[in-house]
Amino acid sequence: MPGANIGVDLGTTSVVIYVQGKGIVLNEPTAAAYLEKSGKVLAVGRKAFTMVGRAPSSIKVVLPMKDGTVADFTVTLNIVRTYLQRICGNMVFKPNVVICLPSGVTNLEKRTILDLAISSRAGKACLIDEPLASALGAGIDISRPNGTMVVDIGGGTTDVAVLTMGSISISRSVKLAGNALDEAIIRYFSRERALIVGEKTAEKVKRKIGCSFMREPEIAISVKGKNYITGMPTRVEVNSTEIYLAIRERLENICDTIISVLESTPPELSADIADNGIVLTGGGALLSGLDRLIESKTGIKTYVADEPLLCVAKGIGKVMNNRKFLERSGYMFKTAEEIKGYSD
Repeated sequence: MPGANIGVDLGTTSVVIYVQGKGIVLNEPTAAAYLEKSGKVLAVGRKAFTMVGRAPSSIKVVLPMKDGTVADFTVTLNIVRTYLQRICGNMVFKPNVVICLPSGVTNLEKRTILDLAISSRAGKACLIDEPLASALGAGIDISRPNGTMVVDIGGGTTDVAVLTMGSISISRSVKLAGNALDEAIIRYFSRERALIVGEKTAEKVKRKIGCSFMREPEIAISVKGKNYITGMPTRVEVNSTEIYLAIRERLENICDTIISVLESTPPELSADIADNGIVLTGGGALLSGLDRLIESKTGIKTYVADEPLLCVAKGIGKVMNNRKFLERSGYMFKTAEEIKGYSD
């Protein structure tokens, strides 16, 4: 099959690209900045993300992915096209692209992502479920008749899946992940501290002192924002207990989703999961103590995969090196003509 084989983890918050034979070559925010009047794209990726909350009115900064799906097709197309052009340069043959998507998306959303890949100048495009790729990237052998549970916590969605024999036995995807935790922190500051902060500040707070249990001892940081009442710039000190209380409900909801999938899992696979444990992947897995929280709620050993942020992209790389896996699991590359009639 002519052309380079490229895997794209098109996430709500970041795009990670894997090139067969080279490994991961790009890891950038899913963001684009363009002129409001002309629509001319000024920047994509990290450069555009630095403009969030700081751009003048003439420049619009867009995060075009919402809850794991394409919310703004044109902006997402510009981002993916720019990255593919950067990687492929002046290659004679168009690349073959594998894109991940959350489990349980609709046929329309699948068609949209396939159209996006082909419109980005891919020769052929293929979709693969995120939990499968993340499990492979975490180093799990999912080919055997043995149940494994993977919880992929990204920016927009949390995917919980039970895998066996190279396929998904049962799965559930909820629009509740890292961004929802950021929103909970923003609301907490507004409601309890009369402080208005942006998404980037909330994410920074989550990374520095966010936790799934009350820390002993507490840690605190200084947070800058705008006073809700006076509108003036101000600074407050916030501790880890406050942030835990702000995000606790969202964490409980994620645990409830995991428990509901376990309750629906066939008994033999449940027994396997009890032996194998639960694997956490995605950026949300880095939240302090999340593995302990899930283990306390389920009674099942839970651990965080190595490099959880890159598991999906590394999993795509393993898939591209095993075409038989794609064919056996029902994932096939499609051309533009074939995608026009896509209905699976």
